[in-house]
Amino acid sequence: MTSVRNNSAQSRFELDVEGGVAFASYRATPSAIIITHTETPRALRGRGIASELVKGALELIRADGHKVIAGCGFVVDYLSKHPEYRDLVA
Repeated sequence: MTSVRNNSAQSRFELDVEGGVAFASYRATPSAIIITHTETPRALRGRGIASELVKGALELIRADGHKVIAGCGFVVDYLSKHPEYRDLVA
């Protein structure tokens, strides 16, 4: 898998997978990134791609010194299962 990138022009984090793109849309505030929606191409679901995407997005958010607000259920679930990212939760 390639690494997650921030497509700031479209306000989303993206991960290229087998010719498709999984993405996590977000809204930026001065202090936090609100992840509002995650989507994986239907043919690629059930393989942990969304988790890989969210992990990469959280690493980018941490590197930029921002906090994160989970605005979609998948990110809420991911954060509850990965306490190593609790420091990012706004």
